[in-house]
Amino acid sequence: MAKLRSLIVVLGDQLDLDASGFDGFDAALDAVWMVEAAEESTHVWSSKPRTVMFLAAMRHFALALQGLGRPLHYTRLDAPGNAGSVAAQLRADSMRLKPTRLVMTAPGDWRVLEAIKTVAAANKLPLEIREDRHFFSSVREFAAHAKGRKSLRLEYFYREQRKRHQVLMQDDEPVGGQWNFDADNREAFGAAGPGSVPARASFERDALTREVIALVNQRFADHPGRLDSFAWPVTRGQALQSLRAFIKERLPLFGRYQDAMWPGDAWLYHSHLSAALNLKLLNPREVVAAAEAAYHDGRAPLASVEGFIRQILGWREYVRGVYWTQMPAYLVRNALGAQEDLPAWFWTGATDMACLRDALAQTLEHGYANHIQRLMVTGLYALMLGVDPKQVHAWYLAVYVDAVEWVELPNTLGMSQYADGGVMGSKPYIATGKYIQRMSPHCKGCRYDPAQRSGDSACPFTTLYWDFLMRHEGALARNPRMALQVKNAARLTAAQKQAVNERAAAIRRSEVGVAHE
Repeated sequence: MAKLRSLIVVLGDQLDLDASGFDGFDAALDAVWMVEAAEESTHVWSSKPRTVMFLAAMRHFALALQGLGRPLHYTRLDAPGNAGSVAAQLRADSMRLKPTRLVMTAPGDWRVLEAIKTVAAANKLPLEIREDRHFFSSVREFAAHAKGRKSLRLEYFYREQRKRHQVLMQDDEPVGGQWNFDADNREAFGAAGPGSVPARASFERDALTREVIALVNQRFADHPGRLDSFAWPVTRGQALQSLRAFIKERLPLFGRYQDAMWPGDAWLYHSHLSAALNLKLLNPREVVAAAEAAYHDGRAPLASVEGFIRQILGWREYVRGVYWTQMPAYLVRNALGAQEDLPAWFWTGATDMACLRDALAQTLEHGYANHIQRLMVTGLYALMLGVDPKQVHAWYLAVYVDAVEWVELPNTLGMSQYADGGVMGSKPYIATGKYIQRMSPHCKGCRYDPAQRSGDSACPFTTLYWDFLMRHEGALARNPRMALQVKNAARLTAAQKQAVNERAAAIRRSEVGVAHE
């Protein structure tokens, strides 16, 4: 038997048969290594939908590898002797298999990368980490963009990306004469609601996925979330079906209603493609190309197509660049000194606040919430309450099926919680309950009044908005984008400020917001 040349390490978010880790693969000399590690569901309290998403996709990918004749060493979660972590299993298997080297595509999690480096060093094995071709830009290219800039802003990076990759461009000018159509993409549904929204692209659970669901329900019985409605794409073929369905059925209205919310409707006109993208079942190039083709063919308006492409070609790439150029120090950033604990009802949805109850219920049911629910409902509440950003990060990483740390951490700690002090965004995104009232009908069915900032009927979002401005007045006054809001807070009388402070203190004591019998 020939000595094993390369053990190709494949992680649960690297399910791409064309990944750089497979370059030069020789079935006679090389083998693939994968593990279902319990630690990946316990280092944060991973929800059942998220764990099933990863494990089901991994097992289907293993079948695809075997179908191509690539030798595979795969350890299932319930396998006898499973060492429990990526590092421990890799250490044991590399000692047993004795490869000449370890090879992998660059991972999406600093913690995992450091663990694998430690194993390679301990076992005296060369570790070759290859560029992740999945992305439009490399980390080095982002670092070059960021070098010398006093601040990072998406818009400048996004324009560079458009020009470099010739996306929605006509010679050197953007199609339609402007780079960004965000102002056209902020409509609410109105009193009539969203109307007849196309059905979600969903998939029957085959025997392999049912097996994973049973295992997760048994092994992680005390973890949050439910699996009754699990129907996410877990194969490359299913992911492509989801992409085609979005382009045909949802993209035309995606832009107009991308910031809108509606009670009881989790899906609306969003793409639901982020999990497939982040597990590498889809390539962002094919997603962007499909959206651009829809515009050129007259199947979707420019504002919708540009808004969607900005999320993929711009924001997604930008977030990854921030993560890898700022880690590991980024993880402990806490610019606002937030110290509160995350409310326990974030794990149950048991709150009287209608908007939060709806967002949390669908998160626990589906492992999904749209970007406005994440930024301007769950994230907004945690920010203004003053929750420790590491706790907020751990919750987001745990509950969403698309959560991989490179994309989740900057979105949460930076964009949502402003804990990085402005690396990701130029100001904290804060608003009263009136924002939620404008973008949804949640407030009509809520016991709290978004127009009130103090008193028993005051919306906690509104109370905490004014409280946030007063608590951080010194820091926010120096931010030109926050100056007007800070001045408005300064106009409150001493009695009004005291009333806000008392109401905010009651909220933090959990006397407000918890569901009542």
